[in-house]
Amino acid sequence: MRQKHHQQLSLFMTVANTQIGKELEQMSRILDETPELLQVVFDDLTTSKRADAGRQGLTAEQVLRCAVLKQYRQLSYEELAFHLDDSSAFRRFARLQMGQYPRKSILQENITAISEPSWETIHQLLINYAVNNKIEKGRKVRIDSTAIETDIHHPTDSTLLADGIRIITRWLAAGKGLSPAPGYCYSDHNRVVKKRVMTILNSKKDAVRKTAYQDLLHYAQRVVGYALPAIAELRSYQGLDFLKALGIAAKLERAVTLLNKVIDQTHRRVINGEQVPASEKVVSFFEDHSDIIVKGQRDTTYGHKVFFTGGASTLILDCLIEQGNPADSERYQTLLERQQIILGRMPRQVTADGGFASKDNLNFAKEQQIKDVVFAKRRGLSVLDMAKSHWVYKKLRNFRAGIEAGISVLKRAFGLDRCTWSGWDGFKCYVRSSIVSYNLLAMARIKLT
Repeated sequence: MRQKHHQQLSLFMTVANTQIGKELEQMSRILDETPELLQVVFDDLTTSKRADAGRQGLTAEQVLRCAVLKQYRQLSYEELAFHLDDSSAFRRFARLQMGQYPRKSILQENITAISEPSWETIHQLLINYAVNNKIEKGRKVRIDSTAIETDIHHPTDSTLLADGIRIITRWLAAGKGLSPAPGYCYSDHNRVVKKRVMTILNSKKDAVRKTAYQDLLHYAQRVVGYALPAIAELRSYQGLDFLKALGIAAKLERAVTLLNKVIDQTHRRVINGEQVPASEKVVSFFEDHSDIIVKGQRDTTYGHKVFFTGGASTLILDCLIEQGNPADSERYQTLLERQQIILGRMPRQVTADGGFASKDNLNFAKEQQIKDVVFAKRRGLSVLDMAKSHWVYKKLRNFRAGIEAGISVLKRAFGLDRCTWSGWDGFKCYVRSSIVSYNLLAMARIKLT
């Protein structure tokens, strides 16, 4: 039977002497003083299962604390299982009982059960705790954005065509493994496809490269031709494995849809010499939700744009995860409205990166009774229209730079340079769980000073 937490703590818990141990102890106290968190996690863990039946499993408290540990120390599930076995500080923080040593598969199953809305609720509860304990007032905030990569290789038309051919061939082979085997036929072109990809990568002549691309497109279209009758055959499959056949058919259908898009974009770009808009491109067969993000004149990032609102305490007060590549100035008003919802009032002073600057955004903020509205770059706006004095403008402009440090810490120490969880929902959960762990550590360090 699943529980929220164990009523009786172990008698063998020791006192931490190291800095990490002291941080974990303080983070643990914050979690203990916010018991509402457990109900949020408990609801996710028992959504598809009865809470009053079955094996006991990890409690909601243990699952949440293990998730925080994973992001706080940037561990894989295998490493997390090892440290929970080996480290008394980790076991004490996770509230594991004597003889309780969760395997990596159990940890992954339970941690990934926490949904993105639940992580957002947990974040909100921790911000409420920070406000109630006077760690954060929310009267002075800073806004910035960054791009976070998804876990994909650098996309090129040739490697995407090869990925599509390989994936469809794999699922066609899986369908043939059913008993009795379906009646469709196919050929494996992976060997010749690899040769054409290497030709494209190593060739110095455009004519040779173009010919190799034409061959790749030819084999890709042949593989699509194998898959279409296979999908129909698998959907009408009458054997004992008909559910497995339907699953393979659905995966084949998804892969064919993506491969057709890659064939189209390759033909337009390589053969016809067109400029294909970023919104029409496919960049991955595995993380097909990934966007193409170009920020200024810097390198291209394949992932998603994320907006952060930070406070004077270094806490991340809000996080807005976007699909597509909206301009910073388009999300400024939304971020301020979210502050009204999160804290129950608008901040007194707001400072943001230069990309958020516009006359409309300045007027909106002033209409909300925000006294000082500063942008790092003026972009034609008057200093005295934004702030009450040049001194205040400079102070807030310098204050804004602090969120750059917070984003840097999130990327270097909490894994937000690259999301390793799969899918769009997995991306959002990864980002929000990292922010929860970061905020817990920030509050713990403030309390330790």
